[in-house]
Amino acid sequence: MKLDNSNGQAPLASDVSTPHPEDEEEEEEIFVPPLNFAMVDNGIFRSGFPNSTNFSFLKSLRLRSVMCLCPEPYPETTAEFLKANGIRLYQFGIDGCKEPFVNIPNDTIREALKVALDIRNHPLLIHCKRGKHRTGCLVGCIRRLQRWCLSSVFDEYQRFAGAKARVSDQRFIELFDISCLKHHPLPFSCSRK
Repeated sequence: MKLDNSNGQAPLASDVSTPHPEDEEEEEEIFVPPLNFAMVDNGIFRSGFPNSTNFSFLKSLRLRSVMCLCPEPYPETTAEFLKANGIRLYQFGIDGCKEPFVNIPNDTIREALKVALDIRNHPLLIHCKRGKHRTGCLVGCIRRLQRWCLSSVFDEYQRFAGAKARVSDQRFIELFDISCLKHHPLPFSCSRK
């Protein structure tokens, strides 16, 4: 970036710089986060489905793992990006159902939580299609493990789900049995002494 210090006067010949061809070739890298991107805790992020416009941003996070909560086959270009950058893909296929027929499988969420709690997988990006419901349920369970009060868990869920917040998702978060995961070491910033 060049600052204009001329105060309205014509520039002197010594002030005019000639552009270098290598400057024109060097484009500035643009970092575009995926839809609904946010930090959950140190080493854990959440978002909607990332695409090629998000690759530079994802690279800057130095991810070790990506967790996809969608059942569909992972897009080839995104899978290639992950492989080229040494990022491990965990896929937990949870159907994106609409109320009142929402069936969030407890076992799948439990297994996904084990991956999310394992610090060897951090930095980790958790995502589904839009980063709202499936991701919101998993992050809600993480918040319960962090001992957040339910009203704060639901506030965060609703902030990401917006007008499409589901009572059934919030009920799932509230009733999910976290006791089976309490023996796992909690890598969260709030659990460190």
